Amino acid sequence: MSKSASRARLAEIIRKRSFGRGEITLASGRKSDFYFNLKPTMLDPEGAALLAELTYEALKDDKLDFVGGLEMGAVPLAGAIAQLSWLKGHPIAAFFVRKKPKEHGAKLSVEGLAKGESLAGKRIVIVEDVTTTGGSALKAVEAVREAGGEIALVFTMVDREEGATETFAEAGLQFRALYKAGEFKKD
Repeated sequence: MSKSASRARLAEIIRKRSFGRGEITLASGRKSDFYFNLKPTMLDPEGAALLAELTYEALKDDKLDFVGGLEMGAVPLAGAIAQLSWLKGHPIAAFFVRKKPKEHGAKLSVEGLAKGESLAGKRIVIVEDVTTTGGSALKAVEAVREAGGEIALVFTMVDREEGATETFAEAGLQFRALYKAGEFKKD
């Protein structure tokens, strides 16, 4: 399937499985009359494959070592992208950042690294399913920086177009999106 056909098909899946209208309160606390819940798309076999394919294609030239982000939205994405990157012969390892460190065991905030493995000095993309203001992704950015990682960029599947671009620009971070909310709202 061509890139444009894959993109169109994924938009159909998102529209059917993950986009809705109706009043909702977002993670940022803002009210909205539309929403995206990307989990049904990320966990659908075709949706997961297309998200991974299109994201990998968008990121493959960024010389990345790791892909990850804040739980829960980044977990299925990072895993699917890591798997596809291996199949494509250009492995990008995955990790995720806990919203708060576990209170038992290793008490880690960054999960997925083997013993002795580190994000220090590595080029990393923070991925997110849906981005509104960018606050959630910035939590992941902070954890990665604390671990010594270099943030190459933040990449979201859907930018709600409600301030994230400005937030990341102010933070000196490159930000890209697979889709913009306006592509779905026009229907």
